[in-house]
Amino acid sequence: MKKVSILTLLIVSFLSVQAQNKKAPAGYTYGTEKVAKSPFNLEDLQLLEQSLLFGEADIKYLKMSREILKDQTNEILDVWYGFVASTPQLVYFFGNKNTGKPEGDYLARVRERFAMWILQTAEANYNQEWLNYQYEIGLRHYKTKKNKTDNVNSVPIVNYRYIPALTIPITTTLKPFLAKKGASAEDVDKMYNAWLKSVLLQSILWGQPYLKNSEF
Repeated sequence: MKKVSILTLLIVSFLSVQAQNKKAPAGYTYGTEKVAKSPFNLEDLQLLEQSLLFGEADIKYLKMSREILKDQTNEILDVWYGFVASTPQLVYFFGNKNTGKPEGDYLARVRERFAMWILQTAEANYNQEWLNYQYEIGLRHYKTKKNKTDNVNSVPIVNYRYIPALTIPITTTLKPFLAKKGASAEDVDKMYNAWLKSVLLQSILWGQPYLKNSEF
């Protein structure tokens, strides 16, 4: 029994060290002091959610989707990146400013953070910390912080019109993944609708830096 107890402690200690050594994706600063504070507050968020008919049922179905999607993120990103790669006006935003050629390292680092975004969307903990990070994401698409996170020489801004437009390809291509784990057709539809609302909500929030506060 004593040997088993020591072995257990060693395993627990090893796993703890591994967890501490596991690094977040490069540039992923969620919950840190590096994140800009959103000028938008939770009351504002609630009013926006009401306007989108986004409520507790959507939170429930987003959380349900996390268990289904958590081990499919690579496959989902293959689909999304395939779409971007085949759409010149989108891959342009990952191109080198001088050569126009896509920056491979830039795409790879964004992909790692995109995987975290999938899980974070499905966790549906839409508090002030989450709201702040949406503002940070918006700044990274706008000229304020575009390219700075990954220190790349790419184009200076993502034109905002393409951000909400991506709501459709992201959510429609996600639906087959929601159906892969045996959920009922009704639950798949409800998870899909929750994702549709959440992605649109986030794309709206990412527009904050593009507008004056009073205009947003």
